[in-house]
Amino acid sequence: MSPATLFGIMAAGLIGIGLYGLIVHPGALRKLLSFNLVGAGVFLLFGVAAQRGAGAGFTGDPVPQALVITGIVVAFAASALAVALLLRLIEVEHEDDAS
Repeated sequence: MSPATLFGIMAAGLIGIGLYGLIVHPGALRKLLSFNLVGAGVFLLFGVAAQRGAGAGFTGDPVPQALVITGIVVAFAASALAVALLLRLIEVEHEDDAS
């Protein structure tokens, strides 16, 4: 089994676990974590696809790596925003309970 195949299987596993978490868990934080797992799996799968193309004798294409790096940055920013919104939602719920 080649390393690219192993990484592809791992990416599929991450995507599957993330989708399972999105469907099964009702909590917003768990859904956010599951969504991040799906994103990590997609990034890994895209990196493996780019690596397999370079391994097939084609010249190295920097576009997939640039897209993965950009996607990681955007996913981190979106996750930080989602966590901030979740914390604000919890604060509002506690204020409503106190009054």
